[in-house]
Amino acid sequence: MIDWLLLSNLGTALGTTVLAIATFISTRSANRSARLAERALLNGLRPILLPSNWSDAPQKVRFMEGKWMVVQGGHAALEIADNTVYLVMSVRNAGTGVAILHGWHLPPDARAPLAPVEEFHRLTRDIYVPSNDAGFCQVAIRDPESADYRNATEGAAGDDGFAVDVLYGDAEGSQRVVSRFYITPGPAGLGHDEDDTRWLLMVSRHWNLDLPAPRG
Repeated sequence: MIDWLLLSNLGTALGTTVLAIATFISTRSANRSARLAERALLNGLRPILLPSNWSDAPQKVRFMEGKWMVVQGGHAALEIADNTVYLVMSVRNAGTGVAILHGWHLPPDARAPLAPVEEFHRLTRDIYVPSNDAGFCQVAIRDPESADYRNATEGAAGDDGFAVDVLYGDAEGSQRVVSRFYITPGPAGLGHDEDDTRWLLMVSRHWNLDLPAPRG
């Protein structure tokens, strides 16, 4: 004799199980789609700074004292005067999002580990570098007793140059990156005048602070 009540209960249980499995699969798929959409959005906002091209136009930059400096594409402009170091770097944003510059730090040498973010000097002005376009980063060191001043002046006086770590992020304030730029004197005769020193700009490392490292 068929127990219809038992069959009904089994059918209900089976239907509930199938519905639960379908809901689980649907939720996993939705979560995966949401993660993919989030990554696509972040990729669209992600900046990455490199030295600008030598063919990029010169940029004229003003410091808060009223001092002006001109930097050529792919180069840095450096001046040490009145116990102050003035530095302007011509950079290019190779990423897909606007780069918002936050601060800078001078490591003791190009091989030094990355300093904590708390030790970076915050920029006194907002600097935005558009995607696939050139911009600049300016540094002013006004304390002759500081380690930054010593690193810059000693590096500029030697043949090896010095490094500058630049902290920046995207337009949402996330995806923070530190790029280590290296300023080194170029060969004689590269300046506008034969006696000028032309400071070449290179980049050696990038550190992601909010995302996995770009390399292992």
